[in-house]
Amino acid sequence: MTAVLHGELGLQLLKLLISVAVVIGLSLIAERLSTRMAGLLSGYPLGTAITLGFIGVEISPEFAGESAIYTLAGFSSTLALGVGYWLCGRAEGLRGVINGTLGGLLGWLAASVILAQFEFTRVSGVIVTLIAIMLCMRLYRDVPETRSRKAPFSWPSLLARAGLAAGIVFGITALAHLLPPSWAGLVAAFPVTMYPLLIILHLTQGSAAVATVIKHYPAGLGSLLCYSLVVSLSYPSMGVAAGTLLGFVIATAWLGVFTPLQRRLAARRTASV
Repeated sequence: MTAVLHGELGLQLLKLLISVAVVIGLSLIAERLSTRMAGLLSGYPLGTAITLGFIGVEISPEFAGESAIYTLAGFSSTLALGVGYWLCGRAEGLRGVINGTLGGLLGWLAASVILAQFEFTRVSGVIVTLIAIMLCMRLYRDVPETRSRKAPFSWPSLLARAGLAAGIVFGITALAHLLPPSWAGLVAAFPVTMYPLLIILHLTQGSAAVATVIKHYPAGLGSLLCYSLVVSLSYPSMGVAAGTLLGFVIATAWLGVFTPLQRRLAARRTASV
C-alpha cells in the first residue's frame, strides 16, 4: 500500500514538473526570442504529449490510443479557442484577458460539443482539422506581425505560469478518468501550452503580441496532427514510452521539413509585394 502511494505521488510530481517546465520554456521563447516562433512551437506536441501520455499511464495505453483519434479532430476546437480569444481579447490588461478567455472558452466548448456528436476515424479527424487550419490561416492573413520585447524576470509571473499550467494538466487528466475516449480525446486537445502563453503575453506585452502568436498557431498544428496520429497507432501496440518517443520523432521531422518551406514561401510573398 505504501509503495502504491509513493508511486502515485511520484507520478503526480512528475506531471507537475513537466507541465511547469514546458509552459515556462515556451513563455521565455516568446518573451526573449520571437512571438512568431512561440506560435509555431505552440503547435508542437508539448501539452498534448503530456495529457495523452499521462492518460496512457494512469488509465491504459489502449484508452489513450483510442482517445488520440478524437484528439485529431479536437484540434479544431483549439483553433476555435484561438479565434474566440483573438476576437474578444483586443482590450489591453486584465480586461482583455478576461474577455479573451471567455470568448476563447466559449468557442472551444461550442466546437467540442459539435465534434462530440460524430464518430471520427483517423482520416476524418485529420481532414476536419486541416479544413479548420486553412480557414484560420485565411482569417489571420492580414493580422500584423509584432515583435516581442524582452521582459524582466518576475517570480510572481513564474509562479502564475506554473500554477496555471499544472492546473490545466491535472484537470484534463482527472477528467479523462470520468469521460469516454471520445470526450477524453477532445479534452486532451485543449491548448495546455498555448492558453497560458496567451494570458502571460497579454498581461506583459499586450494584445498585439497575442494576435501574432494566434496567427502562427495554425501553421504549427501539422506536427501535432502527426504526433497524435502516431500515438493513436503506437500506444496500443508499443506502449506509452516507445509510442511517445516515436511520436516526437515524426513530429520533429515534420517541423524540420515544414518550417524551412514556410520561410521560403513567406520570403517569396514578401518579395512579390
